[in-house]
Amino acid sequence: MMIESWNPPLLHDYSKLSRLQSNRVCSNNEVLVMEELELPMIDLNGLKSGDEREAIRCENAIAKASSEWGFFQVVNHGVSLELLRKMRNEQMKLFKAPFEMKANCGLLNNSYRWGNSTATCPKQFNWSEAFHIPLTKISETASYGEFTTLRDVMVEYATSMQDLAKSLASVLVKKLNHKDSEIGEICNENSCFLRLNHYPSCQLSQEIFGLVPHTDSDFLTILHQDEVGGLQLIKDSKWVAVKPNQNALIVNIGDLFQAWSNDVYKSVEHKVMANGKKERFSIAYFLCPSYDFMIRSYKEPSIYKKFTFGEYRYQIQQDVKFIGHKVGLSRFLQ
Repeated sequence: MMIESWNPPLLHDYSKLSRLQSNRVCSNNEVLVMEELELPMIDLNGLKSGDEREAIRCENAIAKASSEWGFFQVVNHGVSLELLRKMRNEQMKLFKAPFEMKANCGLLNNSYRWGNSTATCPKQFNWSEAFHIPLTKISETASYGEFTTLRDVMVEYATSMQDLAKSLASVLVKKLNHKDSEIGEICNENSCFLRLNHYPSCQLSQEIFGLVPHTDSDFLTILHQDEVGGLQLIKDSKWVAVKPNQNALIVNIGDLFQAWSNDVYKSVEHKVMANGKKERFSIAYFLCPSYDFMIRSYKEPSIYKKFTFGEYRYQIQQDVKFIGHKVGLSRFLQ
């Protein structure tokens, strides 16, 4: 298996975990996915048309998909395809940098990560590398090193994604009969993140995770992925593959919206499977509140206890440290 010099030593760490396992079945007990589905498609022109009936129809479609799927895709979203193309090109150049440079040169606020340092068996390992960057650090020129053209593109990209995320979140807040201005006050660049993902090809097995099964710990996520595919989610109690569409952006509900909506909106478990022949690229924007923001249900009786975002993040970190995986909202059930 050929290992390019720019990729992290994923094979080394994965093999080490495999050797620690006396029972190789632990590597992955998932059933191979047989079904590929298209996510609900929503044309956001309805929100901007000036036609009240079209706007209501679009808002209802967003709320319906968030409740029934927890995932949907959007077109005419206001983020230019040229910007998406430029961002992808810059992302690819960044990940082609030597591994030592990515790991040790403090790029992008020292946000580089790969594999999973807390994994105790193969099923907890991510066959991927990423930069997980706070929006507050994106404009800092010193963070980019020799990747000088990345900064301007990333600043523009983050601004566009933030505007889109707030627009979608405002619709979802409005459908819960809250003031739709609340989300702009709660989530801003001081608390949100961008994550640049790279999934190298993996010829070991079709059942290795590029990203282990999880839910997102935010209000909502906007994902721009390439044509390779690999994203899978739970629908009707089974894993299904998501058919990639480069011209659409994928939106998924996070844990905080599920708790805030009292389970009206669903934060759905999803994962990425490694590809045996092709590498995969994606970029995720995470809409998050400040750490001291209190998450509480919009109505009573509440399914979940009140908690701050900081408390939720801390509990996740503790669970990952001591049991190897995120437990999530079930920790906060009444």
